[in-house]
Amino acid sequence: MKLVTFDDDLVGRIVDDQVVELDTASTREFFERGQDVPETGRRFALADVRLRAPIVPKKFFHTAGNFREHHEDLVRVNWSHPVNKGIVFFQNVDAIIGPDEPVVYPSHLTGELDYELELAVVIGRPGKFFSAEQAVEHIAGYLVFNDITARDIQRREMESGVFSFSKAIDTFCPIGPYILTADEVDDPHDLDMELRVNGQVRQKSDTGRMSVSIPQLVAYHSPQVYSAGDIVTTGTVAGVAASTEDPFANYLKPGDVVEAEIEGLGVLRNPVVSWQDAYGTEPPTADQWV
Repeated sequence: MKLVTFDDDLVGRIVDDQVVELDTASTREFFERGQDVPETGRRFALADVRLRAPIVPKKFFHTAGNFREHHEDLVRVNWSHPVNKGIVFFQNVDAIIGPDEPVVYPSHLTGELDYELELAVVIGRPGKFFSAEQAVEHIAGYLVFNDITARDIQRREMESGVFSFSKAIDTFCPIGPYILTADEVDDPHDLDMELRVNGQVRQKSDTGRMSVSIPQLVAYHSPQVYSAGDIVTTGTVAGVAASTEDPFANYLKPGDVVEAEIEGLGVLRNPVVSWQDAYGTEPPTADQWV
């Protein structure tokens, strides 16, 4: 099932070129009810609806450093800190945006806006303290995530060994375009991944290159307690702008269009816009204390 949120927070599933509405208040509720949700009887042409972020979870668990190639890429260009597996933190769910929604460039905060293509796992059942073998029972689906990151802020944060602000600024969390339920994914460790900026391929890899498997990741986070509809990310792949020979030629800027794609999970497309174009005003003065 391709599960979507559309228009004014309606929930549905994509069937061919239509969206079949489901009788539930949100996709979180869909999973809280064990996916046992009837149809309303209404259908909409897919071309006529506006897709939103497919879900707003209660908790959004980040995993960093799971693709060894990303760490090695950053070491090659002498990035300030290693990004080894085992780095975990929470995302700000209020920063979530959906397909075709703009990433707003906060030029008063950062001059190094980067992209990170990731696979995200949707938790279908609540639970805690379970094993990797048991984790499969808790995995409900998958979606595309673009982990927008302010690298200059991240470097300052990593001096203390953690990072969060650099990835949690408003509009920095694009997800979508839909959730593909787990029953339709033959092997989540065998999916092609590609991110493009203005049509140019920047990241290209596959989910089979993860150091830690999806069940292991899901089990690892479980002591933090899952609710139905929570999200777990799996880390990014090689090719971020910060790892290129000329990062400032590749960092995102207003006018760029980013397309994040994972095999079977669709294309998550987001334009980058200036603060002025988004809000009609000049950026506010940044309050810096670090």
